[in-house]
Amino acid sequence: MPGKELSDPCVDCRDVEAILTLRRRRLCKDCYIKFVSYKVFKRMENYRLNRGFAKDKPCKLLFPLSYGLSSSVLLHMLHDQLEVQRSKVHGSPGFDLHVLIIEPSTISPLNPAHDEGFELAQKSFPLCSFTKVPFHSIVALVPDIKEIMSQFAGKGFEDDPSLSDAERLNAFRSCIATSTSKADVDYILMNRLIVAFAKQMDCQAIIWGDSDISDGMSPFGLEFNFPLRDLFTAELRDYASFFPELTKLIVPDEPLPANTLTKNLSIDELMMRYVLTQGEKYPGVMLNVTRTANKLDVSQMPANLSHCTFCAAPLMNEVGGGHIQFCYACARSRPSTSS
Repeated sequence: MPGKELSDPCVDCRDVEAILTLRRRRLCKDCYIKFVSYKVFKRMENYRLNRGFAKDKPCKLLFPLSYGLSSSVLLHMLHDQLEVQRSKVHGSPGFDLHVLIIEPSTISPLNPAHDEGFELAQKSFPLCSFTKVPFHSIVALVPDIKEIMSQFAGKGFEDDPSLSDAERLNAFRSCIATSTSKADVDYILMNRLIVAFAKQMDCQAIIWGDSDISDGMSPFGLEFNFPLRDLFTAELRDYASFFPELTKLIVPDEPLPANTLTKNLSIDELMMRYVLTQGEKYPGVMLNVTRTANKLDVSQMPANLSHCTFCAAPLMNEVGGGHIQFCYACARSRPSTSS
């Protein structure tokens, strides 16, 4: 007896009804998850197969978790890969994943601590190890950060060693004049903290949950990898909707106001707005940008090129002199130049 005819069959398996459209293709739930997960699976290939790393032990990776949509979904996908990896008796050592969380309430008092999220993450992803640190731990983890903060802030700031690390960091952050500059400075400080922690843990690479378009060796001597760069936010949102543990873990981003002037947005907010608005309108264009950027060889940068003292970006138009130099973007965020 023939089976029931499907009114809208999944174009991949043809066995069940499709429920979502993915890049003009109607897919069922399982095929949708398989397609999205495979994008990340391919981006993790070097670590799964230990290419360029020791063959006798797992490659140690650091994963910063912000409880946002992107990092939460990526953690779910990576944990699935770990489960498959551990199930293979004679497979390659693969990778170990250590999850780092910067305590949200230490970044801003407006952020909830989300302690229940930390416990849920540990319960949901038992093959990962977890560490939670306060934002001000950067003072202890990055030895030269105190000098860098003093040079960056200029004459309007004087570091007081008698204060606690939290008070010292807050004093520095409070001297940054504008909200956009504060956001950019916080973003750089968090990156410096994550890199320092990765080095302390002897990690070979950092796996980032945002959709950057350039993998490879960073100025900090660690590989940076962005496995989500072939996926769109809407696709991550649909993936998360299939898993109750993700919907409980994710802290939704505040919507960006549509009428905010671009000059009042941080660099990170500008990039996020562009990806959210234009990326979903013109997916083909964004995919071409990703593919083109992936072909760029960052190793062709001159070996003797100086780097920004604050963010470590290569210097093209530096500001400052001697061993303290700032790139144009960081110089714009300094208290003496913020406006």
